Amino acid sequence: MEDNADVRVPVLVVGGSLVGLSTSLFLSRHGVRHLLVEKHAGTSPHPRGRGINARTMELFRTAGAERAIRRAASALEGIQGILQARSLTGGDHNWLIKSVDPAGALRKFSPTGWCLCSQNNIEPVLAAQSRAQGADIRFSTELMSFDQDETGVTALVKNRETGEHTTVRADFVIAADGPRSPVREQLGIPQTGNGELFHNVSVTFRSERLIEVLGDLRFIVCYLMRPGADGALLPVDNAAQWVFHAPWHPDRGETLEDFTDQRCVEQIRNAIGVPDLDVEIGGKAPWHAAERVATRYSVGRVFLAGDAAHEMSPTGAFGSNTGIQDAHNLAWKIAAVLDGSAGIGLLDSYEAERLPVARATSERASARSAEHSHPGYAPPPTMGGGPGSGILPTAMGYCYPSGAVVGGDPGRPVIPEALRLMGDTGTRAPHMWLLRAGERISSLDLYERSFVLLSGAGTPWRDAAERVAGELSAVRLDAYTIGSGPDADLLQETGADWAEAHGMTSDGAVLVRPDGFVAWRSEGAVADPAAALLEVLTTVLRRR
Repeated sequence: MEDNADVRVPVLVVGGSLVGLSTSLFLSRHGVRHLLVEKHAGTSPHPRGRGINARTMELFRTAGAERAIRRAASALEGIQGILQARSLTGGDHNWLIKSVDPAGALRKFSPTGWCLCSQNNIEPVLAAQSRAQGADIRFSTELMSFDQDETGVTALVKNRETGEHTTVRADFVIAADGPRSPVREQLGIPQTGNGELFHNVSVTFRSERLIEVLGDLRFIVCYLMRPGADGALLPVDNAAQWVFHAPWHPDRGETLEDFTDQRCVEQIRNAIGVPDLDVEIGGKAPWHAAERVATRYSVGRVFLAGDAAHEMSPTGAFGSNTGIQDAHNLAWKIAAVLDGSAGIGLLDSYEAERLPVARATSERASARSAEHSHPGYAPPPTMGGGPGSGILPTAMGYCYPSGAVVGGDPGRPVIPEALRLMGDTGTRAPHMWLLRAGERISSLDLYERSFVLLSGAGTPWRDAAERVAGELSAVRLDAYTIGSGPDADLLQETGADWAEAHGMTSDGAVLVRPDGFVAWRSEGAVADPAAALLEVLTTVLRRR
């Protein structure tokens, strides 16, 4: 079949929703030619998956997409808080979260912040950004079958509009084909976890008067707790378009057909507390909250990402963010293998790093739903928050104790109790503001397409990096010196201490991966910097 392939690409991406399109964007940024196939006719028409956490926005920032995403999200700009109320007309309002970042702590850790952008708004942005960089994205195209061998994968895809079949030969396949992933099923990968948690029907509706009912009240989501009419209310444009998540109980014999327009109108009115509220139903879509994580993230040359690898309760928006971060982790590694700078063993680190993160995060998402009393969810009585239960540690503090790192702490928890980003191996490198040729940048802006070695001006580390880059000719390695004098490549702001921020002395150095995670750190000087750096890169990139 390989000789008869109609299309040959290094990577085939299966699934063109939020994670698949993010995968396409990240591969494009690395110059990896790929084909993305999505069975639906276009991007999502439904306003779901809105919460983009600060870590994911950092990824979109370095990928050049942040500004376009924030423009697409402008209708919900500045909206904060998670509210719980018996109805919107009573006075029994309880703010579960008044502000995402009430003390402004995030500014210390990140150059960007949270964003509310529904899938129907962000997906077209991601598709446009990827296509502008040469991505081949084909909607109405379905994966029919695939077979793999030692050198690649041969897939058969079908154009659902014309019926035409195309044979695709790829070095690797990334399956971002959702929670019912046919690819995962064919690979025979089982899942673990608590399974189904609850079911909802997402009802989009239009109401001109609802904004008047709210007055000055604004929220990301409001959990309405009136017995018999509970549900979750979310603004779409903060004016006339809304979404109501109605609990659905198929275990009690309830069917989707039971959710008639009349029933939905009555439930929305009762939940809000306005019997004559104008409600025009736009659409209905069922969704299922579950806690499941695949036991493996790959078989051979086929990899899982996003919901194909893990399902999570929607509370906290952890699922989509974890999926996008999967894609970012995998993209640079596949790029490194394809360009010859890494051995294929580097790809084993994808599962080693991302699977523990998914397990820990999915447990946290379920606990969050219990804490918020999500409508329709009846958690087991033993469920609680526990260590690592905060939003910021979960969203930004996750780490890789093992994988493509050298010198990590195997006993370190994957999600810490408190957010601490101090340059430890396996953590996201610290953010600090720097000046480069007169331009103010975040240190995180340095990390995307190459490994980066940071060291102090006047130390031997930069010369060592240049020698190692010459010896490992295929490896992308940039080296910068940081200081306050004219001999530094990057100037730190007055009062800042880059070495202290990275947990080192001024004689040390830190090696950061293309995804912004610390691959290795030397807390001080070493006898032979070039030899040390060569050994680290050879180990991380599995070049032996």
